[in-house]
This record gives sequence, structure tokens and C-alpha cells, in this order.
Amino acid sequence: MNGRGLLRQVLPPVVLLVALVAGWQALVVLGDVPPFVLPGPSDIAGEASTYAGPITSAALVTGRNALLGLLLGSFLAILLAVLAAAFRLLDLLAAPVVTALSVVPIVALAPVLYSMYGASSEQARVIVAALAVFVPVYINTLRGLGQVLPVHRDLMRALAATPQQVARTVTIPTAVPFVFTGLRMASSLAVISAIVAEYFGGPRSGIGSFITTAAAGSNYAQAWAYVLGGIVVGLLFYAVTAFAEHLVTRRSGA
Repeated sequence: MNGRGLLRQVLPPVVLLVALVAGWQALVVLGDVPPFVLPGPSDIAGEASTYAGPITSAALVTGRNALLGLLLGSFLAILLAVLAAAFRLLDLLAAPVVTALSVVPIVALAPVLYSMYGASSEQARVIVAALAVFVPVYINTLRGLGQVLPVHRDLMRALAATPQQVARTVTIPTAVPFVFTGLRMASSLAVISAIVAEYFGGPRSGIGSFITTAAAGSNYAQAWAYVLGGIVVGLLFYAVTAFAEHLVTRRSGA
């Protein structure tokens, strides 16, 4: 992509973001909105600058839990999807379990997990993130594995290709875009779930814990500063996943 194309792609969202922030600031100042209702971007930026160190430390803890949950949930989801695609009976058995997980309020399990692993453990947050990640990755991976056209399978069979060759040349390349669709969805869910799980207890170490503490102390601009830290973590996860997808798809298409 040339510089002009990159500018056309990046400039519109940047302009929109600046306009939204300016409108937000104008609304707060001209409308004399109380800070407990909605603090202004300038106040939030000031708190973010003052507490940059604690926000970074909290973001690292939340990011670590989200990353572990993303890796664990994705690994189990892809493994089960591969097995379900290979064995019809397993697919039928797994379908109601996955459906149940999709409707369970995963973050509500956090208090139960804290009682199991202890209030000082981060494991509950990792498990919550992993459970949130599992469903979208599993569904998209299973769908991708079933997208191979019958004519392609027949062609590989006519060429006497081994199952390994079929998987390498047809099945995996077809499924990869679906897998990354699930991973892109899951990357944001992992961060959101890890943050929300921190609201329900556990060690006071992650972004969610500091958001609740700041809000309870009526430090609303500070709470929004921690929210901003969480947004940065979520965007970073999404950007890394999208970049990995770009590298893999470009390589496979070469």
C-alpha cells in the first residue's frame, strides 16, 4: 500500500476521533456537566498523565491474564473443532455444550472461581477470559473446516493424496480465514472479560479493580483514565491479531 492509500485509510477515523473528543469537551464545558456525570477529556488526560505508572502496571496485569486466556481458550477451541470436524459423533456431543457456554454469563462465574482458587489468585480471571474466547473461536474454526468444496476433495482423492496432503493443501488454507475471524472477535472478548472479572473481587492488580476503586472514591476522571488504559489494551490485542492474520494470509496466498 502506497503512502496516499495509507493516508486515505487512516485519516478518516483519526479525524472522526478528534471531532468526537472535541465535541465531548465542548459538551462538558458549555453544558456545565458535573464530573460525576461525565468528566471532560482534558480532566481524563490529566489523570492519565498523573497515574501513567499505575495505569501501565494494571494494564500489564490485565493484558497478561487476557493473553493467557486467549491462548488457552483458542487452543482448546481449535483442538475440539478439528476433532469435531473429523468425528461426527463428537460434533453432535459438543454442540449442546458449546450452545450452553454461549448463553452462560461467563463473568458471573468469577466469584465462584475466586472461592475455588482463592481471592489472591489470578487464575479465575484467566479462566473467565478463556471461556469467553472458546465459543467464537470454536464456532468459526468448525465452520471453516467444513467449507472445503466437495469437488476439491474429489480432486485430491483422484490424485491419490494422503490425508496429510489434503489437510495441508485444501482444508487448512480454507479454514485459516475463519479461524482468524474467530480470533479477532476473541481478542477483544478476552480483554473485556478479564477486566469485568476484576470487578467481582480477587487481587487489586488489574484495570477493573482500579476502575471500581476510583469510582467508589468519586474519582471519576481517574476511573475514566483507567478505562482508557483498558481501551488501549483491547486495541493492541485486536491490532496484533489483525497483523498476524495479514502475515499468515499473505504468506499462504504467495
